[in-house]
Formats: sequence, C-alpha cells, structure tokens
Amino acid sequence: MPDPIQISFTVNGSKRSISCPPRKTLADALREDCGLTGTHVGCEHGVCGACTVVVDGRTVRSCLMFAVQAEEADVRTVEGLSQNGELSGLQQAFIENHALQCGFCTPGFLMLISGALDRDPDITDDALVDLLSSNLCRCTGYRNIVRAAVQAAAEMRAGRQVTADRT
Repeated sequence: MPDPIQISFTVNGSKRSISCPPRKTLADALREDCGLTGTHVGCEHGVCGACTVVVDGRTVRSCLMFAVQAEEADVRTVEGLSQNGELSGLQQAFIENHALQCGFCTPGFLMLISGALDRDPDITDDALVDLLSSNLCRCTGYRNIVRAAVQAAAEMRAGRQVTADRT
C-alpha cells in the first residue's frame, strides 16, 4: 500500500488539508476525511451522477476523480449551496416542485444544475432537460426535477439568487 499523500484544497470556501492514499476517490475523501456526506456514492462508475460536485467551476463525477487530483482546487459540494442556514433558490425550487422522493440522487442533481447555471445563467430549457438526462433517478420520473431546474433558471435570470455566492 503506497504511503498517504498530503493534499490541500478549498471545500465550500474553507481550506482543507487531508492525508490520503493516492488512489482514494474525491467522493470518499469528501465523505470520510471532510465529513461532507451529502456527496453520495451510487454506481462508482460515473454513470448515476449521485456523486456530482463542482471542481474549479466544472461539474465532475467525484467517484471517478482521485482526491490528489483536487490539489489546490476549489471544490463545491451540496453542503455549500445553502448560506447562513438559508436554502439556495435551487434547493427551494426542488422543494416547491416536489423534485425529490428518496433523495439519494438529489445532491448530484443539485450540483449538476448549480454548475450549469453558474457557467451559463441563460441556458435554455431544452439544454437543461438534455443535461438532466446525464443523471439517474429511480423515483421521480424526472418531470418534477425538470420543473425545478427550469424554475431555478428562470428565477436566476430574474435576479433571484439560486446558487451559493462564490466569494
């Protein structure tokens, strides 16, 4: 077993340093070493999207990324969406549209949509629907997730804060 490697990165605005084996996934490091259990591990093959986080402004499947690859990166997890105990507009849209049932896939969907809206606040509804097809949900049938994403995008365009402020 190779010796652990010391890495540092920023998670949800807080600088973190952890020691982990070179082959530890970012998902496992976030959950086990940072205590951020909102990042769910489903298929461990990058198919389901439950482990989606935002790294340096790009959405990634954290089960496919080694933690050491996040050295000096800015990582945002679902825990980083709310601010001062207040849900983000995106999280609120999920509640208002009943866009979750068991909740297992929800963090991945939230981060996928958050990353997309951060990159392109003017994303079209059709592009959002296409994007959402990359994550899997076994409970909702997607219709309410699409409604929540479209609502959040519309509110963001109208000026309501949807994702966490990035300072």
